[in-house]
Amino acid sequence: MFAVQAVRDHAARIIAAALAAALALALAPALSGCAGSEASRRYSRDQVQASLKRLETPGLLVGEFTLAPTPVLDGDTIRVEGLDSTLRLLALDAEETIKDAQSRREVGGDWATYTRNKRGQSPRPKKFGTPMGEEAKVFAKHFFDGVDRVRLERDHPKEIRDLYGRYLAYAFVRKNGRWVNYNLEAVRAGMSPYFTKYSYSRRFHDQFVAAEKEARAARRGIWDPTKRTYPDYDERKAWWDARGRFIRMFEQDAQGRDDFIELTQWDSLARIEKSKGREVTVLGAVGRVFRGDRGPSRVMLSRQRSSDLAIIFFDKDVFASSGIASYAGEFVRVSGVVSEYTNKYTHRRQLQLIVNLPSQVVLSDVPGVKNAAQAAARH
Repeated sequence: MFAVQAVRDHAARIIAAALAAALALALAPALSGCAGSEASRRYSRDQVQASLKRLETPGLLVGEFTLAPTPVLDGDTIRVEGLDSTLRLLALDAEETIKDAQSRREVGGDWATYTRNKRGQSPRPKKFGTPMGEEAKVFAKHFFDGVDRVRLERDHPKEIRDLYGRYLAYAFVRKNGRWVNYNLEAVRAGMSPYFTKYSYSRRFHDQFVAAEKEARAARRGIWDPTKRTYPDYDERKAWWDARGRFIRMFEQDAQGRDDFIELTQWDSLARIEKSKGREVTVLGAVGRVFRGDRGPSRVMLSRQRSSDLAIIFFDKDVFASSGIASYAGEFVRVSGVVSEYTNKYTHRRQLQLIVNLPSQVVLSDVPGVKNAAQAAARH
């Protein structure tokens, strides 16, 4: 079955990562001396078991890892030994590094023209290379310089990877006898705003708010008006915070209920499959939209590659009135009865939610989108 296979694939990836991490941890003591000793062998076995258990089982602690030889990719992405992907550092959205010679030449010219051209006609702020992105990468390199090991922790025990397969984590390092949260210190240094686009921090929200406030007041990093940085952070923050509030409201409503499911959680498809024939309410971001001319309209809610959830509208008026087609890339809340569809060409089975009323779709209040969606629905 589609959902079962998706869960199995996900589990296989976790197990593979666990084995790699376990191997790296197991080799560490042997390489540090006492190779071949009984104590070393016991240590290795213990590390293997602990690593496997941590990575196979959802939880807040991912584990402690050795940084990769070149650990820093940019201000919000690092690599460690033993994991099969890069890490997406939570609550951070550092500016991009400059990737090509043409952009470097343009950055050296008129800054307002450069940023205006990079955004183009996009209704939303865009990411692009800036000198501030380079500065954020340098900050990360200095922060992790001389650090041997990093402790990775999750924000939610069931949110393990993002849409692109990257592990989601807070990165802690040992400095002056205590564990320091890099994510939080990057915001405090002005290397990134408090990034709430994919949810407020469930564990450190107040600390991130205070860190950003401190950085703004001190005009550090992106908040320094003399630096070449994104010019539209107020617009970005209004957009991100609206999404963060929407996710938080769903999570509050979901407490104690097994029929409220966040698609970002690792077991979401398995939970949906167990609910076949019953109505569930899901939270997810709108991906591809297929307007049905002869058959039903479909909206795919993004989860991970090849495992999106289909939302089915048999009634075209219900589809239009819901406004969901205008919400590409944004989070929505959808209630519907779970069914299973078999593609007559591929014979592949897929879970889907059947929506019969516009009220079963709840749109977030992200600036500029909901009003446009409602106006489109009226016409």
